[in-house]
Amino acid sequence: MTQNSFLADKLRSGKPVVTAWSLLSVPMVPELLARAGYEAVTLDLQHGMIDFDTAVNTFALIALAGSHRIARIPVGDNALAGRLVDMGAECIIAPMINSKREAEEFARAIKYPPVGERSWSPFRAAMLNGQTSDQYLKNANSQTLSLAMIETQEAIDALDDILSVSELDGIFVGPSDLSLSLSKGSALDPNGAGTAEVCAQIAEKARAAGKLAGIFCLSGEKVEEAVQQGYQLMSHGIDTIFLDHAARAALKEVEAVAPSETGSKAGY
Repeated sequence: MTQNSFLADKLRSGKPVVTAWSLLSVPMVPELLARAGYEAVTLDLQHGMIDFDTAVNTFALIALAGSHRIARIPVGDNALAGRLVDMGAECIIAPMINSKREAEEFARAIKYPPVGERSWSPFRAAMLNGQTSDQYLKNANSQTLSLAMIETQEAIDALDDILSVSELDGIFVGPSDLSLSLSKGSALDPNGAGTAEVCAQIAEKARAAGKLAGIFCLSGEKVEEAVQQGYQLMSHGIDTIFLDHAARAALKEVEAVAPSETGSKAGY
């Protein structure tokens, strides 16, 4: 990979990047998303069905398709974060970061000394990047991104402290959990005006602190809104929803000649 082909370089240049989101434990699915034109694909190891072994195999397929590799870890699993960057993740998203200490511990887990405490063994990562081990070491701390998820009132209250963490590259907003927290559990409203206002404030603070800003988007309109708010990394498009919508559309095309007895019973 050339210097300007890394995800970190694109985001820091201000170029908006849209990532697909993958929950399914089927490596070919993220590959198909990458081949469809997504500039990045995020593997969800928090809420998805993807485990470490599947992620390792999938990173190679995403790289083969010419896309960038992102992973979300389970809450607090900094050891896994270190393993995933060794296997080729260019960016790690850590959920439920609510304090400066949590942000520091996460970010330091994927940065080499003297910045962090990452242990050395990035041979797969260097291979997928097209780098020698020496080249990887020289650039790893700047090219391996740490994004802390801001998705609670507690995180908003601690946002200035979180953004002050020098080892942290940026933040990633989860509007669904954020709306639950803001409403004290009474409403799930990720697309609401109140949630959008808070998301705009988070982006403004992140940019003022010199940090990258990412956000989970549930529609194309929200992607456009996020870019206007100052976000650089936006997720849009989830593999399970793609499959569900495509199946329903296919069945609708043949409803007249082959009525389905099960379509109306599906749960969405």
